[in-house]
Amino acid sequence: MGAAVSFGSEGEQTPEQKLRKALSVNYNDQGVKKYLVGGNWKANGTKEQVASWIAMLNEITDIPANAEVVVAPTWLHLPAAQNGVTSGVQISSQNIAKHSGYGAYTGETTAQMLKEFGINWCITGHSERRAMEGETSEIVAAKTKLAIDNGLKVMFCCGETLEEREAGKLNDVVLADQCTALKAALQPEDWASVVIAYEPVWAIGTGVTATPEQAQEVHAAIRAWLSSDVHSDIAAATRILYGGSVKGSNAAELIQCPDIDGFLVGGASLKPEFKDIVAAAGTAPHEPVNLG
Repeated sequence: MGAAVSFGSEGEQTPEQKLRKALSVNYNDQGVKKYLVGGNWKANGTKEQVASWIAMLNEITDIPANAEVVVAPTWLHLPAAQNGVTSGVQISSQNIAKHSGYGAYTGETTAQMLKEFGINWCITGHSERRAMEGETSEIVAAKTKLAIDNGLKVMFCCGETLEEREAGKLNDVVLADQCTALKAALQPEDWASVVIAYEPVWAIGTGVTATPEQAQEVHAAIRAWLSSDVHSDIAAATRILYGGSVKGSNAAELIQCPDIDGFLVGGASLKPEFKDIVAAAGTAPHEPVNLG
């Protein structure tokens, strides 16, 4: 099992110790990195449907000890989810404003507002917002930093279209553009609040799923980039989720890949099979590590 870690007093810590202490939030008491299963409800849900989905979440009474579960309703349904979910599932926003604080930002909801109302997570960079709302990699990175500075944890999405994949531009898009913009916006300790969600755009909502081999290849490339371009400790600690047409029928196989640390689920998060996806995290192969 993972050895107990002594970081010393705050004044005695080296920068490396401070970084490792920050990153330790991604591990449980046994030194095992926690898996994460996220559910993105997108713009879905009547009042009656949301009530039924909350009831479904409350049936998830056996969240694996090595996992976290976070769901993201619409802004309108955040209070209902906050007040209704009793099963240990955490609640996230699907987005935050690119503006800070309070002011003349008609139609926006800022990170400060979300934090004040007890929301501790948000999603940034989802492919639908990049495509439909024109969010550039720099905007997404700035929003991610803004969220972290206001105490939110972030599921940062990155991924390529089918055309980009077929043109051999996967690394150019995901690593050289999207992830590099994020790196430029963050301080080392900020990474403790970041979960990376790889979402192959060609597999979102299409029923097409990357094979475990395809998904593992990209996840391994992201982790290698984190190690070479950011920091080896950050590479080891950062959770990298897969987010392309995950279902109850394929989650158990995907989670066995060594660099897949969970899922960001779309349509299946609104169905009973979401419980099966959560349960799949309990079969995952993470081993304890020494964080000292």
